Amino acid sequence: MTYVLLFWEFLKVGLFAVGGGLATIPFLQEMTTRYDWFDTAMLANMIAVGESTPGPIGVNVATYAGITAGGIPGGFVATFALTLPSYLIILVVARILQKFRSNFYVNAAFSGIRPVVTALIAYAGWGMVELSLVDLGAFETGGLLSVFLWPQLVLFGVLFFVSRKWKKLHPIALIAIAAVVGIVLKL
Repeated sequence: MTYVLLFWEFLKVGLFAVGGGLATIPFLQEMTTRYDWFDTAMLANMIAVGESTPGPIGVNVATYAGITAGGIPGGFVATFALTLPSYLIILVVARILQKFRSNFYVNAAFSGIRPVVTALIAYAGWGMVELSLVDLGAFETGGLLSVFLWPQLVLFGVLFFVSRKWKKLHPIALIAIAAVVGIVLKL
């Protein structure tokens, strides 16, 4: 039954997470409330691993989540289910889009889809902020300043500055720096 649920849930993610891998995060967060496959802390780890390994983050996270829920077969099921809609849709779109490339309605539909993709990615970004830079539950006991995970927030700020200042610096270098700092500071 786990494999059927994995297939169904990741098929829905693959079908509706328009905008790439980060757009899958809201769906995955919702899964943490319905299934015991993984919790939000594990999801944060999945995203970190998915971002730092080769390949699309959505596929990496689906594989990781599937393996967590159902072992190696679960990883295959989740990955297959996630990628199936994209594969089928791109086959259809590639055939049709050439005919309708200059169609007003097609262009209007894409113009309407872009803002929702941006919103989904922003939502995923906020989810990452909640998972890695703030602890909203700490507000009740310690006040506003206790909400921020200061070492992680400082690391984020420094690496954001470095990535903007030295734009040619490869993302792998930033990931490696963050990993070393995390190990040294025991974050």
